[in-house]
Amino acid sequence: MSINEAFDSLPDMAAFACVVEAGSFSAAARKMGLSPSAVSRQIARLEALLRVRLLERSTRKLRLTEAGQAAHARCQAMLAAAREVLALSDTASAEPQGLLRVSCPKAIARQLVHPLVPAFLRRYPKVDVQMVVTDRALDLFDEAIDLAIRVTETPPPGLAGRPVLKLRHLLCASPAYLAAHGGSPAQPRELAAHSCLFLGEDERDRHWRFRRGAQELTVRVSGRYVANHSEMRLEGALADLGIASLPEFCARAALQRGALQPVLADWEHLTEYSGTVWLLYPSQRHQAPKVRAWIDHLVEGLAEG
Repeated sequence: MSINEAFDSLPDMAAFACVVEAGSFSAAARKMGLSPSAVSRQIARLEALLRVRLLERSTRKLRLTEAGQAAHARCQAMLAAAREVLALSDTASAEPQGLLRVSCPKAIARQLVHPLVPAFLRRYPKVDVQMVVTDRALDLFDEAIDLAIRVTETPPPGLAGRPVLKLRHLLCASPAYLAAHGGSPAQPRELAAHSCLFLGEDERDRHWRFRRGAQELTVRVSGRYVANHSEMRLEGALADLGIASLPEFCARAALQRGALQPVLADWEHLTEYSGTVWLLYPSQRHQAPKVRAWIDHLVEGLAEG
């Protein structure tokens, strides 16, 4: 392939990556501002140039061929490099500016990060923030995410970051609930006789794990109210519905004012959602001023909280 052919095929490669990410020609066409037939011609032109079929087409969906999978990975890398080049215009400016896309788990986003956003926007009037609130670990390259906030002990391959917070889970209940059910449990096994508020997204969520020193044990819990939202479990505990598993930051205010009491405080409550909160970004991506400003703002705000 000549250098001119390579240059001429770049738009077709970008269109191919867009079609795969969008899932259809029509969705990609809307995203690119073209007609579906124009996008289809681009893919056909790229297949003709490569002499391979990249996509198996049907009336319902598209499927990548083996050659298409290999080509898509390289086209994704090409687009990521293009985004890096475009980001240089932002990086060259000392003043933070542009759209900042941040992904964050729901509870952390709502209760820890969201309260810090207004001050950030006032401080940096040329930066816009888009919060992508999800407990799913997004691909930062595919989703054009500038920075992700995740609970992990080790950054995934290809990502760099900064640890900012240790996240603990606690068991809490209202004084009224405990008084009506014989007082606070003295041992984790006693939880089996209580109504417990747990996440409920997976069978493992009802198997509460505990550690104290070298001792570890698991208790299967049950309850009349199950909710995969920490604020709802908090409100359930405040309404005397039972013993709730909550992030420490979620329960802190209610504990401080005595509306909730800690349960089994001498045991460590182990969950899939406990660990270190990291600010993560692609390791090979040069940090734009808007990203550096956001990181500094979060580190400062979370330390004060």
